[in-house]
Amino acid sequence: MMEEKHKKFFKKKIKETISSLEDHETPLRNDAFFISDEEKISKIEKYFFHIMEILGLNMNDDSLRSTPKRVAKMFIKEIFSGLNPKTFPKVSTFENKYRYNQMLIEKNITIYSICEHHFLPIVGKAHVGYISNGKVIGLSKINRIVNYYSKRPQVQERLTIQIVKSLQKILDTKNVACIIEAKHLCVNSRGIQDINTKTITTKLLGIFKKNSEIRKEFFHYIGIS
Repeated sequence: MMEEKHKKFFKKKIKETISSLEDHETPLRNDAFFISDEEKISKIEKYFFHIMEILGLNMNDDSLRSTPKRVAKMFIKEIFSGLNPKTFPKVSTFENKYRYNQMLIEKNITIYSICEHHFLPIVGKAHVGYISNGKVIGLSKINRIVNYYSKRPQVQERLTIQIVKSLQKILDTKNVACIIEAKHLCVNSRGIQDINTKTITTKLLGIFKKNSEIRKEFFHYIGIS
């Protein structure tokens, strides 16, 4: 089992999340991190083996034999790694010494996430902008924050809000904007099977929401008229 100190860490983190739960928080159980990643991988491997078996696949086939373990490791270490608070990127802020007071935009940030309704991929790009209130961060940290919140079962609306709220807190500014445009394979590959559909979500706060000229400028830079 997980060491006691790790249990305490996660218990505190989950308690903080639950106590301040808002609509943009990912729904997690109180005991979400009470077992180690290795134990989770072991359990998922067994369950996925049974799913494949129920589908009628021959689990003695050398191509399929290791699939349950591969999937389990992928779930915990890769595509759902953003569920774990310990994987949140280390972000340092710096004083805006150069007094740059215009918007900073990081555009075309790759999004790879998983739809929480059908567990199929969401693939697209995010455009993020902010106006400094005295603090700045390294450009790659914006990408890392987007990636962190993408690596979990998601809905695009929540993902957009989580990115903005996180940057607001880190940068101590209200002036943050995010637009995501993405393809959802739950629409493209099943159901209606419309391969041309894209979903666009926006979250504009502070001056991006209040000032139409700033909003227009942001849209212009990211290529939305």
